[in-house]
Amino acid sequence: LAAGWGNWAGAAWATSPGGCRLVQSTATCNGRWLNSVPRNLQDDIEELLLDDNTIQVLGNASVLAYQKLRHLSLSKNRLELIEPGAFLGSQVLRVLSLADNLLFTNYSVTAAALSALPTLRKLDLAGNHLTEDMVSVLLWNLSSLESLSVARNIIMRLDSSVFTNLTQLLELNLEKNYIFEIDQAFEGLQSLQRLNMAYNYIPCIAEFDLTQIRVLNVSNNVIEWFLALESDALFELEVLDLSHNQLLFFPVLPRQSKLHSLLLKDNEMSFYQHLPNATSLADVTVQFLLIDGNSTNVTTVSLWDEICHSNLSSLHLLDMSQNQFWYLPEEFLAKMPSLTHLKLNQNCLETFHLSEGDPLAMLTDLDLSQNQLSELRVDLPARDMLPSLQLFNLSTNRLQVLPARFFTYTRKITTIDLSHNRVDLCPQQVVAGKVENPPCVDIRGITTLTRLSLANCGLQELGSHPFQGTPLTHLDLSDNQKALSAGLGWLQDLALTLQVLSLRNTSLSSTVVDIDFSGFQSLLCLDLSRNSLTIFPASLSILKLHTLDLRDNCLPALPQDVIWTPLGKSLHEVYLSRNPYNCCMLGWWDSLQQVERVRIRDGQEVTCSYASRTVSARALPEPILQGCRWRTADLALLYLVLALPTCLTLLVAFAIIFLTLKQKLLKMVKSRCGVSSPY
Repeated sequence: LAAGWGNWAGAAWATSPGGCRLVQSTATCNGRWLNSVPRNLQDDIEELLLDDNTIQVLGNASVLAYQKLRHLSLSKNRLELIEPGAFLGSQVLRVLSLADNLLFTNYSVTAAALSALPTLRKLDLAGNHLTEDMVSVLLWNLSSLESLSVARNIIMRLDSSVFTNLTQLLELNLEKNYIFEIDQAFEGLQSLQRLNMAYNYIPCIAEFDLTQIRVLNVSNNVIEWFLALESDALFELEVLDLSHNQLLFFPVLPRQSKLHSLLLKDNEMSFYQHLPNATSLADVTVQFLLIDGNSTNVTTVSLWDEICHSNLSSLHLLDMSQNQFWYLPEEFLAKMPSLTHLKLNQNCLETFHLSEGDPLAMLTDLDLSQNQLSELRVDLPARDMLPSLQLFNLSTNRLQVLPARFFTYTRKITTIDLSHNRVDLCPQQVVAGKVENPPCVDIRGITTLTRLSLANCGLQELGSHPFQGTPLTHLDLSDNQKALSAGLGWLQDLALTLQVLSLRNTSLSSTVVDIDFSGFQSLLCLDLSRNSLTIFPASLSILKLHTLDLRDNCLPALPQDVIWTPLGKSLHEVYLSRNPYNCCMLGWWDSLQQVERVRIRDGQEVTCSYASRTVSARALPEPILQGCRWRTADLALLYLVLALPTCLTLLVAFAIIFLTLKQKLLKMVKSRCGVSSPY
């Protein structure tokens, strides 16, 4: 990209009489309301872009003048017909985009024009209202194709006649059609590597035997089961996307494959080892009835044994989120020694068991959030406890405790999310000389941990130094309303490292004794929203924050000199809405708006109050401005009226004292100075 940009930067730009933009060998004529191919361009152009115009017919010899044309794009026109001689002389055209047109109207004539392109490698026919029969005709003589898109058409059924002779095809896109039946449609595509059939109506895939496919995307269909052919042949399959379907069972995968990414998100899968009358795993079977014409086959599948026979040693990513799993079979993960990313969030798991047979030595990302976990069991030697784990998400479960010193042996852990669990941190608070010992999570001394979320964990006032030896840079304590009742003292170990801190909805108020942020000099982002602050904390003014969130507090104003403080000079982003600001004390607001560097993200929502009225702070009505000026003037007059009697009284008292003591004062001066003076 950088190299390409450099070439463009040094190129000479030119504009043709038709309004096209010429850069080197590319002519861009998009959105020019053209109804035909311009004929006044350089004859040596290699790329011609005519998207978003009004061309209805591509006539004979339309591009004859451009013998070197390699890429032609006519997307988003009103193209109904391509005449047979339209590509006369286009012997080197390799890429042709005809997406979002009306080619269904004269598809047979258009097919004759396409057949005259012997070097065509990539063709886009998406969004042309084509049926499978029309596609078959259009592709009849395009054996040179390597990439084809017929997405967003009205294809319903695929058979062996649709893609005949496309022996060099590498990539096929069939997404967003109405496909519900496939009958040996891909048998002749020996070179096909990438197949996309997402967003269709495919009900099942049985006897999958496309050994040459590397990437298969059948997401967003209505697939209830996936059965690979029972064979020892090596499948080239690397990525299988079955997400957003209606799978009831874990897919029966090829026995030998190169699978490294298996996506099963948003299905209805579960394991059925504990079905009624199933005394052992071997008893759990299901029968599939396969009807093909007049023949009927019954296939009996053992739901777990088939998975055991699949070689998943190369699997890196397994996404089983948003299903109905409530347990994992024993040694389920043992077949996946290379697994690095495991997503089990949004299931019904009650326990998660790490046994010696499932070491997961390569696992870096484990997501168990939004389950019903009440227990995390570990039967592993300490040295083998997820040694490569970096991200661990346990949020929104029922956990109260984790195995003792669980994180001590995860030597690479950087991010932990324990939010929305009822956990407490060790050490516990000392009460009446005695340490209480309820279950707690110990995160002290984890030298690699930088991000921790403890939102809505019901944290109480903690003992001293719960973060000792843990250099956190990001900490979320939001929605813990009792955690800061005694101030910020127990965060002292993070003063030098903490950069992002969320204290949203923690019942902070201006009456808290120890609400002092002055020690957190590394802090860059601070969230104080949804609290009860009535006074802007003075200690914030000396911080060099980039982002500050003060929404939903009780602040009548910010300091008038806020833009001149270190905070004002470093601030880039601020949130201020839903505070009861005084409309007559908005000097700070006017100053803040004049600083170009500062973005007030919710500026449209900032309001102020005046005489029981709430108005936008950005556009105060003139009557309110005048009222504020009168209030200021009235206040000055009041001070003057109050001060004047006092001043007069003092002046009269001074005069009386002076007149009374005049003679004595003059004699004193005369005696001290020794000089006679006439009276």
